[in-house]
Amino acid sequence: MSLPSEKASELKQRIHNHLLKMDIHGKIRELIAETLGEDQGSGHRSLSEADVLRVLQRRGIIDDVMKDLHFTQAPLHHTDVVQGTAPDAGLKPPPKPTTHFGVFNPDVPLHMKTNVDPSRRYLHLQVLGGKAFLEHLQEPEPLPGQVCSTFKLYLHFHNQRFHSKPVPCACEPDLREGFLLEMHKDGLGDGSKMVDATDMLSICDPVHFVLIKTDTSGETTLVSSYFLDWRIVLSSPSGKTCFAVELMGVGSECKVPAGVLTVSLELYPPLSKHLNSDVISTQQSLERQRTAEKERLFLVYAKQWWREFLEIRPSHQSKLVKIFAQDENGVNRPVCSYVRVLRAGRLLESPRQAARFVSLLAHQRPPVVGGGAKQEQWCTLLAFLCRGKGDCEDHAALLCSLLLGFGLDAYMCVGTKAKGVSHAWVLTRGTDGTITFWESLTAHRYLHRAVDPDAPPLALQPKPSSPYRTVGCVFNHQSFLANCQPSDAVELCVFDFQNPSRWKAMSEEALKSVCAPASNTSLPPLPPLCAPSVDPAAASNQLELEMRYLVSEHRKDLDLATVWDDHLSYLLSSALSAYETERCTGVSCGNEEFQDAVRRAVPDGHTFKGFPIHFLHRNARRAFATCLRSPFCEEIVSCRGDHVRLAVRVRVFVYPENAFAVWLMFACKYRSVL
Repeated sequence: MSLPSEKASELKQRIHNHLLKMDIHGKIRELIAETLGEDQGSGHRSLSEADVLRVLQRRGIIDDVMKDLHFTQAPLHHTDVVQGTAPDAGLKPPPKPTTHFGVFNPDVPLHMKTNVDPSRRYLHLQVLGGKAFLEHLQEPEPLPGQVCSTFKLYLHFHNQRFHSKPVPCACEPDLREGFLLEMHKDGLGDGSKMVDATDMLSICDPVHFVLIKTDTSGETTLVSSYFLDWRIVLSSPSGKTCFAVELMGVGSECKVPAGVLTVSLELYPPLSKHLNSDVISTQQSLERQRTAEKERLFLVYAKQWWREFLEIRPSHQSKLVKIFAQDENGVNRPVCSYVRVLRAGRLLESPRQAARFVSLLAHQRPPVVGGGAKQEQWCTLLAFLCRGKGDCEDHAALLCSLLLGFGLDAYMCVGTKAKGVSHAWVLTRGTDGTITFWESLTAHRYLHRAVDPDAPPLALQPKPSSPYRTVGCVFNHQSFLANCQPSDAVELCVFDFQNPSRWKAMSEEALKSVCAPASNTSLPPLPPLCAPSVDPAAASNQLELEMRYLVSEHRKDLDLATVWDDHLSYLLSSALSAYETERCTGVSCGNEEFQDAVRRAVPDGHTFKGFPIHFLHRNARRAFATCLRSPFCEEIVSCRGDHVRLAVRVRVFVYPENAFAVWLMFACKYRSVL
């Protein structure tokens, strides 16, 4: 962008005055004289202009000049923010706060890229490329426009979340991205103060890296989950350091390297005084020792507690009392640490909407190589959210955390379903003593009424309403209780947690020592939920157009013409909205209006048929192939008859983390012929 001549002259004059103030000419003369003296002593030729520039750059004079100039520009637009994806054309969402600005070009000085707050300190983290991803050694280089598998890097630090642009999977993926992380203390009144080296040394939150692979069909795979201790940069005299990070695999491959990332860290503004590397290593060592001691003491307590539990009744040995669970990195952690109080801000409005959101995250057991028993893997929350799918334990822990955030007395349950299959779900206790089970995979709710085994034979007993068969233990972020009733059958279980003859509780102080926030440096920090970045109306329109095309092509193969009824298609919207409302609230509403509208739209002597279906993805071809497996849908799409009119409507409901509830309905009307 060119400047007006008067502005350009003014800018040149300001730069000239600044250089005079720094006595830059005197510094250059001194360096040239010094360098010429060295060159003459060694018999070298006179300096060229390029030689002078190299000397100035090596001595740091150019950097000093650029740092003092303080060029700024207007805030980056939302489409430049690393955290969100580019919005659809025509939409202008409000800009993100400066803490979420992404820095993409590592060759441009930081202060020339964005209007950083001069009263805050930032950590500029750059990923400068990847290498040694040997699993993709034979990956062919994608052709222009070709769909290929991609890598995407996600970051979380101090309540800030970011992600990179997707890059093609390769042995040396071109992961080059910059992230601006705001440094601040969590203490009351400290948020607006610029932190110094001592303050930052006490911030033990790591930068959590999660690397996700997405294949050509849209399926995601967790490649690596890594915690980076960034405080090494505090010992750098220049305030900048660069090093390699070895990412390990997950699950059964947690000991196998997945690849290497080159990472650069830079503090802005630079520290006036850096710390000694021995001070940093001593702080890290003390934190590790303190954490190890707390974990050792808790393990000693847990062993003693377990012995006492087994002494109550020998059959307790077979109960599903889960005290520890492995995360994706193979680290054993108390199960209570997987549940936290999680508030969703304005992204979710009610506990039932939270249950609906969790149920939209796909269910997938951890992948294993070969057969055998189920691979245990309770993912950290960031890894679960970034991958968008996980096992029942991941879903239950997230739902329990959200229900706690909504102020409910929620607990995660571990037990079995039919055929003895291990399972996890959520329980809430009302102030009136009512017990409600929440199935995190479906958002279904079940009211629990215990059967009284001592009641007379003819007394009416409640029928089991839930699919759960046994329960071994319940827990949340503060409590852990094991079921010590004679039977662990859910239908006989009384959830009176204050009764020690029914439930054996762990010490809350012992749990707090290893599970409370900031009590243990090995606990991953809790990430916030991200707002959706997809426009539901645009997504609905796009998917509906694709569906119309697929139906027309399918009927063309059958030598059938396709005539669309736009009015009938529009009427289907109310039905799809009612279906989603029912999934969220459990209340059916709006069906009467939909039926009345259809009766008005279908003339006498005509027949109407409709087929609704629900998906968790937006892949049109996958959805259409699934629909055609239903004979009811196939009958509608391939309808033959007199005066056939077809209709299709798609509604995409978008939730946090870009979780989708996709409702699709095919319909047709035709004249009935006797």
